[in-house]
Amino acid sequence: PTTSRKTRLRKASSVQVPLGVMRSFWSLALTSLFASAQTAPYPSKPVRIVVPFPAGGSADSMTRVVGQFLAKRWGQSVLVDNRPGGGTVIAGALVAKAPADGYTLIIIANSLTINAKLRATMPYDGLKAFDGVAQLVQSPQVIAVNSASPYKTLGELIQAAKANPGTLSYSTVGPATTQHIAGESFKRITGTDFTYAAFTGGALAANAVMGNHVTMVLTNLNEVAPMLESGKLRPLAVTTRERLDALKQVPTAMELGIKDYEAVAWFAVATPAGTPKDVTQKIADDLQAALNDPEVRQKLNTAGLYPSYMGPEALSSHIQNEYQRYSKIIDEARIKLE
Repeated sequence: PTTSRKTRLRKASSVQVPLGVMRSFWSLALTSLFASAQTAPYPSKPVRIVVPFPAGGSADSMTRVVGQFLAKRWGQSVLVDNRPGGGTVIAGALVAKAPADGYTLIIIANSLTINAKLRATMPYDGLKAFDGVAQLVQSPQVIAVNSASPYKTLGELIQAAKANPGTLSYSTVGPATTQHIAGESFKRITGTDFTYAAFTGGALAANAVMGNHVTMVLTNLNEVAPMLESGKLRPLAVTTRERLDALKQVPTAMELGIKDYEAVAWFAVATPAGTPKDVTQKIADDLQAALNDPEVRQKLNTAGLYPSYMGPEALSSHIQNEYQRYSKIIDEARIKLE
């Protein structure tokens, strides 16, 4: 009996598994491993956020504040990759060809829709290359004059501009920027003819007003806040729909009778087009959580940025509306990239 049992064991161990069965086994195993990888919770590796603006600016500061929150929430590194240049096109081209898996994000702003209108040739489609995830903040703009200016109110400034066409001037960063287009929109709505003076930054545009070289400046609040606080500039109006906590005494342009005039810079997060909806929504939800965090909000407010969340669908509609709005202003003012 013992010998017979050993024989049976030898025969069992020498059984040959058909090649087709082995192939099926390994195919099933690999498929299971792949499926497991595909369903791994997002994110399962570091996430990169490409910022099309220089380090130290508003967009960079915002991204680092929010990125720190996400890194803690996700348990993954969040890398901030500054790629300025080309009017944000360099960064856009990089992200447009990245894998649509949620691991490469990009900060978008008003420039996305402006470029789509003004730049005839780009290495990507400005309105189709990205999926909007969430708007994060708005950066309000302010209209200000030299503290020694004879114009105490926006109404007085507009009246003087109408009485002396082309003799008064305004400065912004530009040309073909959010602020420049806001200035041209202001001219058309108010029926004035300010001469445009372009500068390479909002602070330089404000310096020109403080030096009495330009009549007024229209720029982001965070760029001129120190000059307003020191009394070197006099704010006449803000360009938001509601008054700002930081400048409660300053009326909005709409309060002063400039109907439907709103001009704000906005910053949002986007992914390469085709990113899975569940991943996009996951990122959007976590970004909303970041904006609801008191510490994050305080840091953003300190940088002159106001949390203003929009989810994927609302952001998509916003981008289309902004494109239509900017296109109308650009066509009417005949703005072109030099």
